[in-house]
Amino acid sequence: MKLREFAKQLGLSPTTVSRALSGYPEVSEATRARVASEAMRLGYRPDINAVRLKTGRAGAIGVMMGRSGEIHFAEFVSGMAQRLETADTDILITPITAHNDDDEIQAYRRLVESRRVDAVIIHSPRPQDPRIEMLNSLGVPFLVHGRSETEHVHAWLDIDNEGAVRRSTEHLLDLGHRRIAMINGLRGKTYSIHREQGFRIAHQERGLIADPNMMVCDKFSDESGFRHARSFLERANAPTAIVAGSTMTALGVYRAIRSLGMTVGRDVSVIAHDDVFPYLTAENMVPSLSTTRSSMRAAGTRCAELTLQLIAGRAADEIHELWPVELILRESTAAPR
Repeated sequence: MKLREFAKQLGLSPTTVSRALSGYPEVSEATRARVASEAMRLGYRPDINAVRLKTGRAGAIGVMMGRSGEIHFAEFVSGMAQRLETADTDILITPITAHNDDDEIQAYRRLVESRRVDAVIIHSPRPQDPRIEMLNSLGVPFLVHGRSETEHVHAWLDIDNEGAVRRSTEHLLDLGHRRIAMINGLRGKTYSIHREQGFRIAHQERGLIADPNMMVCDKFSDESGFRHARSFLERANAPTAIVAGSTMTALGVYRAIRSLGMTVGRDVSVIAHDDVFPYLTAENMVPSLSTTRSSMRAAGTRCAELTLQLIAGRAADEIHELWPVELILRESTAAPR
């Protein structure tokens, strides 16, 4: 089916249909969704080679996959795929094993200069992230999943990490807990800095001081959750509650509590940030896990949409989205014994 035939069936102009499929921001969301739905129903697909020849685009968005966080990454990319399957845009995943910032910068530079992608999505930024400065200098569209404090203009989508941990900690403090430990994400990342701020602010607002000896930073994994929780709980002045950075971390925390003959929710309360994994749901854990909820897959879908808009010409300084986080209380948190 030719573009003109497809547009005629929809009662739209070929230009509108083309722009809807390419993610142009001036096309309404309702029109874009209708065009995408009808394209799938009728089996319409643009001639990719003709489109790329005409536009000069590679038809791909680049993302880097690091050595940790594979589960979160898989969920994010699954969300991207949901949006891009009707946009004739591929996802180019480049593995990165960089050991320092310079190696990582060069990996991004090689990706952009290869002209295999039209845009790039950056994950887990730092407050002053050199990748943002470099991508700005190359003039390539890019979106930051997270936030940075750099002076360089960048489009971003982030969740309220500070508010998420602040609310979690407030809940535990309101229950009567005073010895609260926190297993945070990787040190130096903006999200982990914001989460620590939320943890400290919750204490400060009640005239308390968060114990720095009760805070650690590490990758999100069952192993790190077990190791750090066990270390905390074997101390003479052990915590009565633990804030875990992810559901994966909480799995390890649960194991550590049980390995010491204690019970989650009764002897030690646990609350975590939950990324709504389809194969690891907080409500199915025993006991069910209290969480702050934010879908990594939904973030992937929205980041893909915003990146398409950047490729289509939308200004980066117009794209700043901060998503609220929902607090869901279940059985893993209770008043201290």
